[in-house]
Amino acid sequence: MRQIPPRRWAEFLRAVFTDILLISASLVISVGLVQDFRYTAQDERMLQGLTPLIAVMGVGALFMQGMYRVHSRYAGIMDLFRLLKASAAISTACLVGMLAFAYYGGRPFSLAEWVLFGFLSTTLLSAPRIGRRLYDWYSAYTRNQIPRRRALVVGGGDTGEVVMRETRRNPYAELRVVGFVDDDPQKQSMYIHGYPCLGTTQDIPQIVAEHGVQDVIIAISSADGEVVRRIFNICRSTSARVRIVPPFDPTQGFQLTQIREVNIEDLLRRAPVQFDLRPVAEYIAGERVLITGAGGSIGSELARQIVDLGPASLALLGKGENSIYQIDHELRTRQNYEPECIIADVRDAARIEAVFRKEQPTLVFHAAAHKHVPLMEANPIEAIKNNVLGTWVMAETALRHGVRKFVYVSTDKAVDPVSIMGATKRVGEMIVSALACEGDTEFAIVRFGNVLGSRGSLIPTLQAQIEQGGPVRITHPDMQRYFMSINEAVHLILRAGAFTSHGDIYILDMGEPIKIIDMAHDLIRLYGLVPGQDIAIVFTGTRPGEKLHERLCYDHEVLEDTANPKIKRVRNNTAPNWRWLQSQLETLINLCEKEQPEAARAMLMELATGKLAAHERRAVRS
Repeated sequence: MRQIPPRRWAEFLRAVFTDILLISASLVISVGLVQDFRYTAQDERMLQGLTPLIAVMGVGALFMQGMYRVHSRYAGIMDLFRLLKASAAISTACLVGMLAFAYYGGRPFSLAEWVLFGFLSTTLLSAPRIGRRLYDWYSAYTRNQIPRRRALVVGGGDTGEVVMRETRRNPYAELRVVGFVDDDPQKQSMYIHGYPCLGTTQDIPQIVAEHGVQDVIIAISSADGEVVRRIFNICRSTSARVRIVPPFDPTQGFQLTQIREVNIEDLLRRAPVQFDLRPVAEYIAGERVLITGAGGSIGSELARQIVDLGPASLALLGKGENSIYQIDHELRTRQNYEPECIIADVRDAARIEAVFRKEQPTLVFHAAAHKHVPLMEANPIEAIKNNVLGTWVMAETALRHGVRKFVYVSTDKAVDPVSIMGATKRVGEMIVSALACEGDTEFAIVRFGNVLGSRGSLIPTLQAQIEQGGPVRITHPDMQRYFMSINEAVHLILRAGAFTSHGDIYILDMGEPIKIIDMAHDLIRLYGLVPGQDIAIVFTGTRPGEKLHERLCYDHEVLEDTANPKIKRVRNNTAPNWRWLQSQLETLINLCEKEQPEAARAMLMELATGKLAAHERRAVRS
């Protein structure tokens, strides 16, 4: 009885009283039908003794089957089976009672009475429950006559079935489903929860027009970016709003409020890469973690993910106080976790040394960097100090303090660099690979493509231009880039740290590069606008330091498979001699300290492209 919430006591007692009356009426009527409603004295004695007993036992059987904890609106096929089991138990109790009265009371046993009782009791007990469900369905139907959004579901699979089931049984849903579409020929004549298949995805514009559809719901759990893009583009010729059902855990259930707008990540021309985070949890749990650049898009998302993996401590290091405050506040309020927040510059060796002495990190994720290509072209000294000197200070300090793992975040712009930013990241890779030979710390490098939605990156810039009414500015119609989501970027960093590595580079399989102009068209359509008509597109010309095409690895780098088929490894088979590289770095930083940007730029590019003393390299230990 403790399972019944107090607020439902009235409803519970009403249901029990109704079931007692129905069970009692079933027994009285079944005897009356057989006896032509001419009750004898023996009949009356049996009814007086057996009716209350069967009624009480029946309520107990229904209670044991959980029938009083199920709201009729949400009753399903399993609840019907439980009701039949309870009815079987009631009929069995009635049989035993009738046989007992026949044996002890001398009243003849009637098989017809028992069969009629079983039929009547099952029917009458089912009637109010099924009736309530039918009434809710009728209410939902009648409510469809009031203004509600008419929806078309794309997909007749498991996800589409869940959406249609939820809208069918929830009379208060904002959506009124008119049907679904599916490209499977076997589903063309199907009905799901009473909703018909109205055609294929190619028929969406016609269906939207004929049925006045206002929302198109993409409910295909296996859909990759190409499928979503194709459906989205079909729908853009209509006036309907396009929404999507994101992946959900079936064990947690589904709610219609989970349906959301389509975003740019849904339109990637590939399926999102899935990661097994069990190895990640194993190497992070109980460790002391330090994240640099923790206020940035990557660093802050790293912090969110790591908190859930059970570190012994988490230190967030950043130069900007506002961004560090924001992620600190978020972790405290949303995840109930209190990190250590450190305002420091990664270029300040003395300050970083003090941080390592105090925090004693065992895992370091170095995400701090200047990343904007045109800005770094205009400010080479700051780029070198932050991206080269900062990496040198962090990696060497980590090695000196015996940090167990150090993961460096690089970029595809470090391959054959032509920009200051790319060159600084390439030199950072050289520093990490060289120091990997100098001690026991495990160093790993991850190379990113463009991260969708990261702060100040391409997508937010294009979105701001669209929201301002245009024009959208693209440097070149043939410009293309590799793209990955923030979630993929962070999981790649975490997964790379789980591998045994001595300066190895890890790269995510991001599929084929995407043209920036195609991405701009998709973004404009997401806003319900037409590229070239509602929003103008202007080509401004390639900026200093930009390439039309990026590469993920050098020709001499050999990609190896890892435990995750979407992550490739580049072995650190050769690395610069650290003593030689250290001397070059000292010269480079000295040029920066003397404010000689052109000389520093020239040396940086020679160092990054391998023109400086290429023979000064050695094989890395295996």
